[in-house]
Amino acid sequence: MINDVDPFIGTAATALPPADGLAAAWWFPKPLVGNTHPGATSPLGMVSACAYSGAYPTGYGRYDKGTEGLPEEIFPTQQASGFTHFQQSGTGAIRKYYNYVRVTPMVQPLDDLGEAWPLHEESAEAGYYAATLDTGIRCELTVGEKVAVHRYTFPESGSARLVVDLSCGGLAIDHGRTVPLRAQVESIGHGRAQGTVVMEGVPLSVYLEVSSPDWRQMLWYDRRLVEGGTRLDFDSIRQTTLRPFGLLFMGRALAGQTVEVRLGFSLRGCEQARENLRRECGEPTPSFDTVRAGTGARWADHLDRVRVEGGTPARRTVFATAMYHALIKPCFGDDESPFWPTSGPFAFDVCTMWDIYKTQIPLMTAIVPDRAADLLESLIRVCEEEGNFPIGYRMARGADRFFRQASALAHTALADAHATGLGRLDWSWALVHMEADLRRLYGENFRDDGVVHPITHTLDLAYGHHCTARVARALGDHGLADDLEARSHQWVNAFDPASGLLLDSEYYEGGKWNYSFRLLHDMRARIALAGGDDGFVAMLDAFFGFGAPAVTQPGLHPPPAEMAAGYALNRFEGLNNEPDMEAPWAYHYAGRPDRTADVVHAALTWQFGTGAGGMPGNDDSGGLSSWYVWASLGLFPVAGQSLFLVNAPAFARAVLRVDGGEFVIETTGHRETPIGADGIAETPPAQYVQSATLNGRPCETTHISASDVHRGGVLHLELGPEPSAWGRSARPPSLSDAPAARARG
Repeated sequence: MINDVDPFIGTAATALPPADGLAAAWWFPKPLVGNTHPGATSPLGMVSACAYSGAYPTGYGRYDKGTEGLPEEIFPTQQASGFTHFQQSGTGAIRKYYNYVRVTPMVQPLDDLGEAWPLHEESAEAGYYAATLDTGIRCELTVGEKVAVHRYTFPESGSARLVVDLSCGGLAIDHGRTVPLRAQVESIGHGRAQGTVVMEGVPLSVYLEVSSPDWRQMLWYDRRLVEGGTRLDFDSIRQTTLRPFGLLFMGRALAGQTVEVRLGFSLRGCEQARENLRRECGEPTPSFDTVRAGTGARWADHLDRVRVEGGTPARRTVFATAMYHALIKPCFGDDESPFWPTSGPFAFDVCTMWDIYKTQIPLMTAIVPDRAADLLESLIRVCEEEGNFPIGYRMARGADRFFRQASALAHTALADAHATGLGRLDWSWALVHMEADLRRLYGENFRDDGVVHPITHTLDLAYGHHCTARVARALGDHGLADDLEARSHQWVNAFDPASGLLLDSEYYEGGKWNYSFRLLHDMRARIALAGGDDGFVAMLDAFFGFGAPAVTQPGLHPPPAEMAAGYALNRFEGLNNEPDMEAPWAYHYAGRPDRTADVVHAALTWQFGTGAGGMPGNDDSGGLSSWYVWASLGLFPVAGQSLFLVNAPAFARAVLRVDGGEFVIETTGHRETPIGADGIAETPPAQYVQSATLNGRPCETTHISASDVHRGGVLHLELGPEPSAWGRSARPPSLSDAPAARARG
């Protein structure tokens, strides 16, 4: 699968064919760009490396920060002023930009540092990125988990340079710059140097080696060489006092001469950065090609954990790239926390939990369970050290919790982990923090009043109480479980019984229609509140635009009237918006899995494609790509309930490598995408489950347990071109079998 990955997918403004059928009625208000980058990455590793233009939000690309419609270009061509480390992936509305330690190969004087040159001959694969600068220098990057290695091939030059800028950080947009608070850098021998910069409260250390035996090595400050100096110290730096600083290696270059730069990173000092370089690269330090091969092998192993058969080359490329994007974040730095002294996992770039808890964490739990357990252990440690489970967590002092967006999301992943026996977490320790976190911030009002605004937090907190109750009951604390479960019924206080929708309130990215079809722990009562199956399905049909005319998507600088008219549609925003990700599967609970099949089929067909513009919107740190993976497999994880909903898959056969062996999804009656006489794939047909078996036994329900998947087995689906009776009567589980009374806390 690794050969099918295209890291350039999602790096440019959305450029998909005009949608047809159901998908043509969907309207996307959020930025129409994937916000990914093609740089070198390692699976869930700490370090990435990419060409740096200063564009939003990764530092790569040509776009300014935008909130609606197509993004605005700020550079006419792809360009770079050097190559930086630590990039976001697919985020939107982000406030943490990294791009630390810029390395710039030059044949110009130091005064030209910061100039950006056009990029040519870009190429990328999992673990590798390359481009040629307009100056004629060929640039190649690869990374390990905590290291990066650059290789530069110079044209002939009497005065070639490699400039390392330790003051660089952030983006070239308004309010995008990151300024170091303190810093020190020193030369420690020929071709060797180290330094530490404190960025947003985090001490980032780097140890570097440069293979330039005949080149001079000097420090520089404010673009002037520091003759004879071996160390620079800055005790206090402010926006007004910052002048760039770093290291320079300079000498004559023959045509085709290569120079390697090897960098080890750590959040716990230069000595640990040096050890990280030695641990990953060995001694003597191996070549660029050796590190690249090792990272490529790790990617091949991770990507091979989900294998698919069939499909067009284009669909296989989109699927493989979705798997790749789903395994870039979060970043893991084992034994690297700068905030607590103990060893163990440290996870950052949880950007944000509401982007990843529904799709990406369940994918990690299935195919990289050790890392999923490490993530949860790290989040518990954050809660213990900082007082809250974070909604967003960066490599920065103080958790960027995104409290406006959501509450109590870590509880869903913890409940699933306990139910499936994930890892070796101290569950008594975890439960203490889960229960305490429910009382903080919005939780206080929820506990006192039974409802809280923004109203979506009422749903979050009710669900968090349910998830925590599951863990408490499993641990034998029935008194706590009863109290929490009683409070979990207060989700009904968020709904207007007259409309069957959520109450009017402030909504983050979307409106009450987008949030009204979440998969709650009591969907039977939720559907009854909407008037029963028929009423609920009618609401969903209106939301998804069944029978509605096609709409026009926002372009560049959409006028306010156009946006207001779009919002007034109360329409599915496709997969451009996180609240809508699970809505297609709400049909399952009303006995209409065929409708789920229609919506998911339309999304897979029209919202994803090959090429740089092949994503419908922000990848959200891999949350959207994880959705694509699950939807293609015919499964959807219901976070916090330890179950999967079943749908018609996009591939004839798929195999997940799980802890218990292999979980196989196989089909009969699957129809491949037809190829027209011109050799172009035609619109693929929708397909519907006719019957199912799990490990050879009939499966009448439209769901299976997460344990069924994790222990391995065979799910066989009989598919057909028309809806069937399968799933009409047997519904996924709900907490009650009757409408819930309105509870006031």
